[in-house]
Amino acid sequence: MVSRRQFIKNTGKASFALWLGATSNGFANAAFITDAPSNFTPFVKIEKNGKITIFNTKPEMGQGTFQSVPALIAEELEVSLDAITIVQTSGEKQFGGGQAAGGSSSIRGNYDAYRKIGAAAKEMLVKAASVKWGIGIESCYAENGSVHSKLSKEHLSYGDLIEEASKLEVPKEPKLKNKSDFKIIGKSIQRPDVPLKVSGKAEYGIDVEVPNMVYATVFRSPVIGGTLKSFDADATLKIPGVIKVVEAKTTVGKYQYSGVAVIAKSYWSALQGRKVLKVEWDTNGYENFNLSDYENKLRNLSKEAGVLDKNIGNVESVKTEPGNSVESFYETPMVAHHTLEPMNCIAHVNGEMLTIWTSTQVPSAITGSGPNDLHSQIGMKPENITLHSKFIGGGFGRRLYTDYVIEAVNIAKQIEQPVKVIWSREDTTQHSAVRPMTFSQLKGGFSKEGELISFQHKVISPSYFDSVGPNFDKTKVDAIMIEGIGEQAYQIPNIKTSYVYADFHVPVAAWRSVTSSTVAFAHECFIDELAYKVKKDPLDFRLQMLDKDSDTKRVLLKLKEVSNWDKPLPKGKGRGIAQWEFFAGLCAHVVEVSVTKNNTIKIDKVFAVIDLGEVVNPDNVKNQIEGSIVMALTAAVKTGITIENGKIKQSNFNDNPMIRMHETPEIEVHILADGGKIKGVGEPGLPPFAPALANAIFSISGKRIKKMPFDLKLS
Repeated sequence: MVSRRQFIKNTGKASFALWLGATSNGFANAAFITDAPSNFTPFVKIEKNGKITIFNTKPEMGQGTFQSVPALIAEELEVSLDAITIVQTSGEKQFGGGQAAGGSSSIRGNYDAYRKIGAAAKEMLVKAASVKWGIGIESCYAENGSVHSKLSKEHLSYGDLIEEASKLEVPKEPKLKNKSDFKIIGKSIQRPDVPLKVSGKAEYGIDVEVPNMVYATVFRSPVIGGTLKSFDADATLKIPGVIKVVEAKTTVGKYQYSGVAVIAKSYWSALQGRKVLKVEWDTNGYENFNLSDYENKLRNLSKEAGVLDKNIGNVESVKTEPGNSVESFYETPMVAHHTLEPMNCIAHVNGEMLTIWTSTQVPSAITGSGPNDLHSQIGMKPENITLHSKFIGGGFGRRLYTDYVIEAVNIAKQIEQPVKVIWSREDTTQHSAVRPMTFSQLKGGFSKEGELISFQHKVISPSYFDSVGPNFDKTKVDAIMIEGIGEQAYQIPNIKTSYVYADFHVPVAAWRSVTSSTVAFAHECFIDELAYKVKKDPLDFRLQMLDKDSDTKRVLLKLKEVSNWDKPLPKGKGRGIAQWEFFAGLCAHVVEVSVTKNNTIKIDKVFAVIDLGEVVNPDNVKNQIEGSIVMALTAAVKTGITIENGKIKQSNFNDNPMIRMHETPEIEVHILADGGKIKGVGEPGLPPFAPALANAIFSISGKRIKKMPFDLKLS
């Protein structure tokens, strides 16, 4: 990094810029430079000509960080979003290791830190103006990219002040604005990426073309776990446009895979070459694997005690009278991520240098120097890796993994040209890690007075941590697989949660809202079962277990109000409720349903209440909740991923469909942003939907659904 002394020495030159960034402890850094390198450490760059650039370090995949991150900085800097240029970072090391998007953490983990960057810049600029005018700071104020004097009509643009501002120390604890003074935060403001996307100007990874580029497609083992024995490329090499056929290796967590890549002058030629490629696989016995057998294994494993997660009170000591306990077993399937943009990556290896163009949720992991970052998988130095990170056409957790990048790099090492590896929809469906199935065994016990005094939830499933790394201790709980089940706000005196590990040879991955997308279904459906057991209203039953003030209680009370829960529904209609709080946030739904003339469940409306603490853009929150509900509905009622004879049976949207527009219910979103803990947006809207829908179906049909996906056609 250039010293401050050098910055000041350069102030006599023609081109100036003030850079504001963030250190590891969240404080701002400033630098005054002349020829600013494009990969310097800042979040904010102010140039002498008045141009202001704010850098977004959180990948944009539709969740809105391209606006929300700059909005927090711009609010405190007193500039409008229309007056700034937003630049997406690409894992440049100077920006630090936080260049990633996942876990609904972009805003909830950085809300104050981003604001401090803008506030620090503003304080420095105001101070610079006060020095220049010879007046007190209290007589100056910032507005619309300028500092104004309260004593006169004078004002100076930020560009006019950067030379003086560069000489000042960066305030470590700048004063943040009062919420009542916000002009951007909390307002429904148009997202700057939307015009780019609707006009076709936005560039996704799949759109990128570079000079002298060739294409590749990879033939992978149809049987999961199969290994490459040999291949015959004679017929493939005769296809016009085919250049080369090479082995393609990649890594997915602890798993190593090899395929055969066909490299050609066009993607079409590569596909035609792949069709005539002759490959021999060693299926290693996995051709005998059938999901139905594995599910029976999980059911049998439920008899095991498992590893204890949480033990509040003593459930074993609770004695309930006959008829005062309830037991249930719930099952959820594997599902695919189904990103609209299939996996793709361009890689160019030039000697020891590597350049990558792709859509990724983890730019920092691609360019970083950590032990598990990309460099450790491909045998190259991290300082020699350059990434061009693009807009993401759907992440949902799939692009947290770099297997498709590793594969592209290993192919690129074998040809002296940039190579664009494109996965077909079938490739993306059949050769990606999946959200694992989770089975849940639950038990509840009541006192003579009908109070819930005992609650148990045991999860039986493959392990996420075992899949992503070889060092998982199988005698310990996989915290990912039991997330949330012991963390709900319900006040139950005796709670026991546990986990039973199930060995699995199929790579598993985080999926939007991770395991909460499955365990919440079991947990909140069972809460409904318990309510009906003691003949209590399901919402009131939940509230009765929330004597203490909590965010969950506030959300449920708000949901009760906006859904008119106490107002009886017309004949032929039903409704259900569910809530879920986990690492990403807190949301609750009421789902209203009716039965059509052909005895099919119609989802009429969804009421959603999400608690955020603070909100950046209400419209964006509504978009995210709507998207979460559509994705949850797909997982609840559409075909999951199944395996027969070692192969994933589904291949595309024809046999693994998604919810269509005409199937989407009316959705009404309410936001609680009354201060308190900052929570996430992208994932919390998903987990409560399936249980709320299943509970609604029970309310109208008496049919208790305990397995996803479920049929909306009533028998």
